Amino acid sequence: MNQERVVKTGLLGLGTVGSGVYKLVECQKDEMAMKAGAGLKIQKILVHNMNKKRKGVDQSLLTDKWEDIINDDEIEIVIEVMGGIEPARTYIKAALEKGKHVVTANKDLMAMHGHELLELAGENHCDLLFEAAVAGGIPIIRPLKQCLAGNNITEIMGIINGTTNFILTKMKEDGMDFGEALQLATDLGYAEADPTADIEGYDAGRKLAIMASIAFHTPVTFDDVFTEGITKITAKDMRYAKEMGCSIKLLGIAKNTETGIEVKVHPTMIPENHPLAAVNDSFNAVFVHGDAVDDAMFYGRGAGALPTGSAVVGDIMDVARNMLFHCNGRIGCSCYKNLPIKRIGDTTSRYYIRMRLEDRAGTLAAMAGVFAENDASIAILLQKETIENDAEIVVVTHEVAEKKFMDAIKKFSSMEMVKEISSIIRVYALGNI
Repeated sequence: MNQERVVKTGLLGLGTVGSGVYKLVECQKDEMAMKAGAGLKIQKILVHNMNKKRKGVDQSLLTDKWEDIINDDEIEIVIEVMGGIEPARTYIKAALEKGKHVVTANKDLMAMHGHELLELAGENHCDLLFEAAVAGGIPIIRPLKQCLAGNNITEIMGIINGTTNFILTKMKEDGMDFGEALQLATDLGYAEADPTADIEGYDAGRKLAIMASIAFHTPVTFDDVFTEGITKITAKDMRYAKEMGCSIKLLGIAKNTETGIEVKVHPTMIPENHPLAAVNDSFNAVFVHGDAVDDAMFYGRGAGALPTGSAVVGDIMDVARNMLFHCNGRIGCSCYKNLPIKRIGDTTSRYYIRMRLEDRAGTLAAMAGVFAENDASIAILLQKETIENDAEIVVVTHEVAEKKFMDAIKKFSSMEMVKEISSIIRVYALGNI
């Protein structure tokens, strides 16, 4: 430990996460030397608006010129918390080329260009750490890269978006419809003014791409991930799920199968006895299966200034330790394989489907025939209510290829007896059924 050594950093961005990082560094400064082996100082902060007053922040540190950070030879670590692809990608590349270490919370960037940036970091013997890019304050990147490296990981499944989990929790527990729950999430600050990235599954998809790349040692980008959001989930679906002993969650699911990698984000029915079913409100959780560790789950706050800042500061301290022992770049890109990535149509699942059919003789037989033609066997069939001359039918299938199931749905859509296909939700498991 060298209590005289002070590591100087540059902070790119002072929004929600950047403010959290600044606050934590200030809170930890008296113990930083003991924890990391060296002191830590934020030397410059890149901001967009120099005139904006920022309570509790030393104004003399602010700059609106990124070159002031990149070209400062005293700055050894660049902390990127701006978000977005550009100009963050340009800034990080420039920092790495200058031999500066980088800590980032940028899931968008790492999901699209992580492989490129990690290779550049390796070429320059630099650290590029990004624990905060996935699941906020929950440690998952480092466990996948280090603690679980002795495993052949076959599956990652997680609730990795707090906004959608909050919405689905309110729909389940309070009987809210989607619009009502979304408005509450917005009012409480869980949802952005434009919630598209959350409710359509894009945010979760980016995080899943990052985890799958690490776990399966193969480059996986956001473009490889199938995404389906929660906008079509209804309070009625929540009630039916409860009747069957299930919860509906927006899950990111990554599997390493014999025929390739599956990466998909979609609403999923899971049994109430599954650990993920108990993850409510804005909390996140990641469930990992390895051949040695079996099942492990990581749970906590998946977003917010201080939880995300916690992960960023942890990475900064790790870089500082590596600097002291001259071992930066020891854990870089782990994508030494190039496994095929399956299209969604080539994956299999169980399905819940809710339909309105004509309430007349032969209708159920015709429906069952369409499923049979497409290799979809029925595990559960419920007729819950009659609306005028129509019957509402709920079906849960056994496992079937996605393409086959969707062919059945296309057939139903063209049949006069089918008045409405109200809902389709993938099912993870239903006990022994």
